Amino acid sequence: MTTDEKLARLRFHRNNVHRYRRLLSTRLSDQREFLIKRLSEEQIAIDALSTTTFPFSLNLDGPPPGAASRVA
Repeated sequence: MTTDEKLARLRFHRNNVHRYRRLLSTRLSDQREFLIKRLSEEQIAIDALSTTTFPFSLNLDGPPPGAASRVA
């Protein structure tokens, strides 16, 4: 699967998440549990696809562990 295809799928899942969140903010009766389940499934799909599309991570909380020993 190409990067463009992965990004398109990420957009698709993101749009579904927005749709489900919008629906959850309305008055619903019996569909609430279904939407919560679908929202969870979409988030899992986003997480899995993001890991394969962007196989790196940024540590924005501070220096990496052991960084002080490398500076000296």
